Order: sequence, then C-alpha cells, then structure tokens
Amino acid sequence: MAEPKKIIIDTDPGIDDAMAIFLALRSPEVEVIGLTTIYGNVYTTLATRNALHLLEIAGRTDIPVAEGSHVTITKGTKLRIADFVHGADGLGNQNFPPPKAKPIAESAAAFIVQQANLYPGKVTVVALGPLTNIALAIELDPAFPKKIGQIVLLGGAFAVNGNVNPAAEANIFGDPDAADVVFTSGADVLAVGINVTHQVVLTDADRDKLAQSDGKFARYLCKILEVYFSYHHDAYSTRGVYLHDPTALLAAVNPSLMTYTEGVVRVQTNGITRGLTLFYNKQKRFGEVTEWSNKPTVKVAVTVGCSHRCEIGHGAAYGLIKYYDWSSLMNGEIPLMVVSCFTIHMNQQSRVAAVGEIASVQFLLQKSTTLRLTLEQLTC
Repeated sequence: MAEPKKIIIDTDPGIDDAMAIFLALRSPEVEVIGLTTIYGNVYTTLATRNALHLLEIAGRTDIPVAEGSHVTITKGTKLRIADFVHGADGLGNQNFPPPKAKPIAESAAAFIVQQANLYPGKVTVVALGPLTNIALAIELDPAFPKKIGQIVLLGGAFAVNGNVNPAAEANIFGDPDAADVVFTSGADVLAVGINVTHQVVLTDADRDKLAQSDGKFARYLCKILEVYFSYHHDAYSTRGVYLHDPTALLAAVNPSLMTYTEGVVRVQTNGITRGLTLFYNKQKRFGEVTEWSNKPTVKVAVTVGCSHRCEIGHGAAYGLIKYYDWSSLMNGEIPLMVVSCFTIHMNQQSRVAAVGEIASVQFLLQKSTTLRLTLEQLTC
C-alpha cells in the first residue's frame, strides 16, 4: 500500500469545510498533519475555534492547529465574511461549546513552511479559503514553491460567473493579491473553481437519507447543514447544496478524478472585476510582452470525470464513489460520500469498497452542467 499523502488543510470552517475535514480524516489515502486557519466564512479567530472543535468531534485532537492571518496581504482591504451562508458561528448557528484544545504557537505561514522543510516535496496544502496564508509562506521562504509538493486550492470561476458578483469567486475575491502571488509562484498548483464544484450537488433527498442515520457524524452534519441548505434555496433556487470544499479535497486525494487544462492564471486585483481569474492557454503567441508572459503555468480543473468511458443505455451519466461514507461517518448506515468519482457511462451500476462497506453513487446529468447526487446502499 502506498504511503499516505501528507496534507495540511488551510481552512475557514465553514459547513462544507467541516465536511471536507471529516472526509480527509476518514481517508486512508492521506495523513492530515495539520490544520491552518484563515478568514472567509468566518473571521480567523472563530475559524481557529471551529477547526479545534471539529478535531475534537472527530477524536483527533492530536492534529495541530495553527492560526493564520487576520488581514489580507495588503492589510488595508476590508474582509468579506460569509456568515450569511454558514451562520454567525460558521457551523449553522449551533453555538457549540468552546473546544478544550488551543492552537500551537507558530503562525499558519510559519507552520506550513516548517512542514515543507521537514518533508520536502511530500506535503500537499489543500487551501479551502482565501490564499493569504499561502502567500505569506512564500514571502517567508522564497524557496517554498519548490519545497511544497502541491497546492490544491478551491478558488476561481473559470469561464463562468462568480459567486460573489458576476466577476469573482469568494476565495479569490477574499484576497486577490495573495491569489495572484500563489498562481504565479511557480509551485505545483491545481485550482478547483466553481465551474467544477457547481457540478457536484448534495440534494434535499440526500439530506433526508442522511437524517435517517443514528451515526454521530451524520447527526452532527444534519444539525449544521440547515443554514447551508436555506442559503442555497434562496440564492440559487436549487434543491440542494454545492459541495465546494469536499470536491477540492478529493482533487488532492486523487487528481485523476477530474479533467484539467493547463495555462497561466492571473488575478485582477482592483476595480469592478476585482477577484476575476483570467486564464491564458498559451495557444497564441502575442507580439508584445504581456502580464502573462514568462509566467509559470498551473492546472485548472474543468470537469468531474476521467477517461474511463463506455456506451450507455438511456442517456444517464453514472458515476461511482470509491471513498468514504459520511462517517463510517454513519456507523454502517446509508453511505453518503461525495465526489470521489469517475463519471462513467455504463449500462450497469458498479460496486466498489467504501470505508467498511459497499457503496454506490449515481450521478444523473441534469441540463448542461449540474450533476445530481443520488445514493443507494448496496449489499456485498
């Protein structure tokens, strides 16, 4: 068995952050060596509290939490906090008691640099919030981009409208200057934008199935999901929620689950298009030097899917989930794991081992882009 991939999750918990963190902790493919915190869904102080709380819920208080920046890298930018999406406490307005553990003394940037030096080329940072901590790590150690194994980031709206305004996605909008530093740093960057995460939906019906479980983690998720569902119903008129952070986490666990393009990404840092991610595929050679010239390329996710395809029966697009039940998460109840899928066209459902049980997930292609997640428990 391959050695687990060492990951640091840079997070602003956040309801879908909680789902991604639980997902990582249940994955045998990865070793979570730390959580670092950042503003975004909540302010940084509350993000730290929530990260410690989630590790306490999961029984993993051995994992260190390093508190991140409270300001953008330019320090003068007003923070945008998405408490209207995740609740005032970031976790569905549940007002959980404070965790017993405390963050470590090192800052998030210092911790990330320390781990990259300790395990050169072997650490993946999964960045689920604004990229301030990652940019500060680069500032702290200019060689960091060559020492870190990979940076998988949730951010950007590539060839689609944003979710803050028509131009910008929330994480990039949160600190566009930091994002531009990261995209042009020369690190191995893999960006998962909302053009992909909006393809992955946890439906109202799926939540109802989750509520049938007596599992500890299932009950926890059902508590915090109500606010998240209400926001999506109002903002998108959709009967479900987008699984942004779990999708990015699974891209880090197994990049082959998605398709990618490669090119130079720059970020607009001011004006009405502040936070816009601009992708250059390098197919045209411009006659003059541009702000994209001689910049390193990054990978940008395009679709949830892979090359394993065959003909289908009735036009349905079927996918399968290999990875995790939202808790063994659910103590053997209905398996609810999100995206670790190939999008496979096939005449029959496939079965694969999930954590401790057999699970199959069917993705039904709706309209042009949205994949609807439906769940079915299978016997061995």
